[in-house]
Amino acid sequence: MRIALITGGAGGLGLATAKRFARDGMTVAVADIDGAAAEKAATGLDGEGHRGIALDVSKEDAVIAAFDKVEREMGPVSVLAHFAGTIGAGGFAVGITLADSTVEDWDKVMAINARGTFLCVREMSRRRRKVPVEHGRVITVSSLAGEAGGLQSGTAYSASKAAVLGLTRTAARDLGPFGVTVNAIAPGPIDTPMLAQSSTSGSYTMLDAVPLRRIGTPDEIAEAASFLASVGAGFVTGATIDVNGGLLMH
Repeated sequence: MRIALITGGAGGLGLATAKRFARDGMTVAVADIDGAAAEKAATGLDGEGHRGIALDVSKEDAVIAAFDKVEREMGPVSVLAHFAGTIGAGGFAVGITLADSTVEDWDKVMAINARGTFLCVREMSRRRRKVPVEHGRVITVSSLAGEAGGLQSGTAYSASKAAVLGLTRTAARDLGPFGVTVNAIAPGPIDTPMLAQSSTSGSYTMLDAVPLRRIGTPDEIAEAASFLASVGAGFVTGATIDVNGGLLMH
């Protein structure tokens, strides 16, 4: 039985992925800043043995303690899917340009999106170096904004998600010898509260630029995560999977 740890797993993309991983036969640890929501999400998953835990990914001690708890109570983590993130104060669509950005918002967004990813991936690396697992997987979450720069997202968010891409490639090289793949998913516009937060209208404003003429669903991100976590994806590492409806092609 493979153990999956999903951060930010109580809602949105993380919850959709937790449900998919459970259907794929994994035992899932749902971690979220809201511990009660994480526990509720875990109880709603298919199968048995799932757990919900509180986790602030920006705090080193909390990340270490979360891995300790999961591995003590459930077993070694085979799949880390890191969905915890924040958009911060919002983006260009709500009037926040580079000149309007604040140090406070920059630090908050970087602490969760960039440092949080670093801490979780680093802890996974340390654990798997000591205790190897079969078919080890790390899945990070960047964004189209981190690849293209901005669009409806703000400076701090875009920069933090670009940092995730660099970390993903570095981790892929470091963890490859241990049989662990590391890949990123870069969502485009997906139907989540975060997307609504990036617009004054509460909806996506660039639909005409999307070749598929629609926004994506959390389940479509979960499908990409399911592939990257699968045994069949064992020769895919250091890659970025774009799920954006064709908004960015490269």
